[in-house]
Amino acid sequence: MPNRSKDWLKQAKRDWEVAIASAAGERHEWACFAAHQSAEKAVKALHLAYGQEAWGHLVVRLLAELPSEITVSVLLVEQARVLDNFYIPTRYPDSHPEGSPFEHFGPLQSQDAIRYASAIIEFVDAALA
Repeated sequence: MPNRSKDWLKQAKRDWEVAIASAAGERHEWACFAAHQSAEKAVKALHLAYGQEAWGHLVVRLLAELPSEITVSVLLVEQARVLDNFYIPTRYPDSHPEGSPFEHFGPLQSQDAIRYASAIIEFVDAALA
């Protein structure tokens, strides 16, 4: 089976760019979701580079399941924890007591999401270097 880790990382970076564009367009719910997706795909790229399969969407769990020789900082785990909260509520109205997702996310959340996803992508880039 070919190593597709570079493809996953390229898509992670593109999703990160979508997050930035969405935030600039005041679509903060989509910026948060795209940031989560970029982090998820980046960590999956790292798994693939080490010959591992990675399943699921929780970035925290994906980080925890990396090979033991990869050291993940507590800060990165906490940033992933924040991103994981953007997987479902950014898209589905029934994940909130009332209102549409776009009414629950603003520039503060999207800026943090973009910054945290960037940190995870940088971590993956460094681990692959």
